[in-house]
Amino acid sequence: MKLAGLRVIDLSSFLPGPFLTMALADHGAEVIKIEPPGEGDPGRHIGLADGPATVFFRNLNRGKKSVVLDLKAPEQRQALLELCATADVFIETFRPGVAERLGIGAEVVRASNPRIVYCSISAFGRVGAYGARPAHDLALQAISGSQSLTVGSDGQPAMTAIPIADQLSALHGLSAILMALVRRERTGRGDVIDIAMHDAMLAAAANIVGPTLAEGRQPNPKEERNTGGAAFYQIYRTRDDRHLVLAGQEPKFIANLLGALGREDLIGFCLQGPGPHQRPVIAFLQDVFRQQTLAEAIAWLSGLDLCFGPVHTLPEAFADANVAARGMVLTDDLGRQHIGPVIRFTEEPARPTLREPALGAHTEEVLGPIRRGASRQP
Repeated sequence: MKLAGLRVIDLSSFLPGPFLTMALADHGAEVIKIEPPGEGDPGRHIGLADGPATVFFRNLNRGKKSVVLDLKAPEQRQALLELCATADVFIETFRPGVAERLGIGAEVVRASNPRIVYCSISAFGRVGAYGARPAHDLALQAISGSQSLTVGSDGQPAMTAIPIADQLSALHGLSAILMALVRRERTGRGDVIDIAMHDAMLAAAANIVGPTLAEGRQPNPKEERNTGGAAFYQIYRTRDDRHLVLAGQEPKFIANLLGALGREDLIGFCLQGPGPHQRPVIAFLQDVFRQQTLAEAIAWLSGLDLCFGPVHTLPEAFADANVAARGMVLTDDLGRQHIGPVIRFTEEPARPTLREPALGAHTEEVLGPIRRGASRQP
């Protein structure tokens, strides 16, 4: 496997860090999850459980080892530092300054192991205007401006179901760690990575920030290309009170649908870009789809060359034929379902271990050799 032999010390909790380190574990890395005594990672207790742990926890922490350490106890903190001397990657998601106060900041960890890649993920970064201010995903969506463009039919900001800031910061962190490991092969030295969720959200605005960077103004969600101002990037209600989306604005897709409907006269409105001039097209397509059930609309649209999709419920989404064909839902020996790895290789594919660790299950296995004076070189 790609990452066999890589040792990762994971002091993260909740979502961004665990999502990142699970990707490493799926591809062969030894991920040692350091948890506080008592309840461990709070993710162990979030949401529904259908086995030894919650669905939330297992889909972020499968294949890892769990070691319990009280980092406020000097001897246990020292054990962690000795463990870091054997590791390749260290990741933490504390507020800025907390790792330093605990005695496990980047300078301390790298002093004993210059080859280690030290990654911090926080709301606003290790350096910035907000310091140690706490924030979770929704607050970062709001502060970054994304929330102001995610609006409901009433024009008010709406909450997104997917924790975009968490996921994006995790993926940027994963990319950064792998870049640093490639560099280490040339230089022999690790690095320190500073991932801010705030930065990740701003970078994700690349396709919607044109009015702001070019003209210094707030985009109008009802008139912009990806937020409601285009007939071919739009949500439509069907006769059975379901919904589908059109999601391809290239001229060929516009011509294919409007041509099939005998309304070539509307094509020109769509080719002028987003804005109020597309409202007649939107109104026409709303009427078209209101006359069809979702199943009828899917069957008809499937015969055209278009970008479209039904608005699935989650059970429908996980039962989708493409999900099954790609094996994206995996079942463990307890009959529990797991979300499969997204990163796929032709050679040395992922082999996820479909079992999350019990709290502290690997403490003796991992720390025993260190306590006995054995060593492992990263």
